[in-house]
Amino acid sequence: MADKRIAVVIPCYRVKAQVAQVIQGIGPEVSWIICVDDACPDGSGEFIREQVRDPRVSVIRLERNQGVGGATSAGYRAALEKQADVVVKLDGDGQMDPKLIPALVKPILGGSADYTKGNRFYNIEDVAAMPLPRLLGNAFLSFASKFSSGYWSVLDPTNGFTAVHGRVLALLPLAKLSPRWFFESDMLFRLNTIGAVIADVPMRAVYVGEKSNLNALGVIPEFAWKHFRNYLKRIFYNYFLRGFSIASVELLAGLALLGFGIVYGAMKWESSVSHQAFASAGTVMLAALPVILGFQLVLSFLSFDMQSAPTTPLQGRL
Repeated sequence: MADKRIAVVIPCYRVKAQVAQVIQGIGPEVSWIICVDDACPDGSGEFIREQVRDPRVSVIRLERNQGVGGATSAGYRAALEKQADVVVKLDGDGQMDPKLIPALVKPILGGSADYTKGNRFYNIEDVAAMPLPRLLGNAFLSFASKFSSGYWSVLDPTNGFTAVHGRVLALLPLAKLSPRWFFESDMLFRLNTIGAVIADVPMRAVYVGEKSNLNALGVIPEFAWKHFRNYLKRIFYNYFLRGFSIASVELLAGLALLGFGIVYGAMKWESSVSHQAFASAGTVMLAALPVILGFQLVLSFLSFDMQSAPTTPLQGRL
């Protein structure tokens, strides 16, 4: 790890009270600490310049607020200019322990993963300490993220404690990443489209008076739509645009049979009600069989999709 260049990106917005302590906790394994002042009304960037003497620290000031995703992307670009081997994203609110950075980057430097992220759901005891609204919101978002990203074994998708290989980061369209709270989930979707391998790293979050700017329950409608949109994009990219397999046929045939069975059955049911006559056994079977067969084909497609997450690290192929 000593010969690898590690950069840490810290988006700063209303974290003036905690950010200095966060920076102080970053170990000597890190080469650069890039703090991005996201037009913070508290002047976090100026505070860091005046109070922090660590020579590794540099501050980027954004003229307008771009959200955590926009701030992180700005930090990513700066890290790529420095040709960092690994880029870590660390929040400045003190809810993430900087001492976990070596554990976070180890799978990447060891060649077993391209992207790692913290997982607060690994230990049951840690889950019990999580505020209930945040726990419920994250549970829903974790499930939705599995569909949209294709990483079915990944949990805690909104966790902002992440690390990515520099060469893999350079392949991502940073300008297209969601600029605000959907950023981490959008990263997973983008990583799947390039075939990157992701690994979860168990971590313990700290909830001691710090108030998150994210309302986990409040963003569910917005996140649900964006997950659905990314799911459609991923299916189109992976199963039709860049590849066509038996799973593609199963999906098309399954949806067609389901649609036919549901529409045909509804029409016949409406007709039988209006004419006060029972539908024949043949009519019932003609509606039921396509629904059953279509449902089985869609389930088969989902099973294929669950097993198709990337397993060979992208960094070794670059």
